[in-house]
Amino acid sequence: MKAGKMVHVIEIQQASMTVNPAGTPVQTWSKLATLRAELIEQTTEEFLRNAGDTNVTTLAFRTRYIAGITNDNRVSFDGAAFDIEQIVTIGRRRGLELRCKAVTP
Repeated sequence: MKAGKMVHVIEIQQASMTVNPAGTPVQTWSKLATLRAELIEQTTEEFLRNAGDTNVTTLAFRTRYIAGITNDNRVSFDGAAFDIEQIVTIGRRRGLELRCKAVTP
């Protein structure tokens, strides 16, 4: 993994529950870590779903290893949020490959 290829900045976010002034629980996202990453794959596929056409954007990032990242977290990149679908450890805690997906109606 070469540092020169890590030209993108991503933010790992974790969910937490807060209560709004009306007393309703609301899910909010807070920053867990900011990392430099290499964008290794980007695809957009169109699927015909029950509600009609849907675009599914899939991204894959390579970054340095950081402990504690799970599929419950999400990645913020280029102003958009992406759910983490799969986490692959590279080597012995050398790096992570994060496969993420965003669904836009």
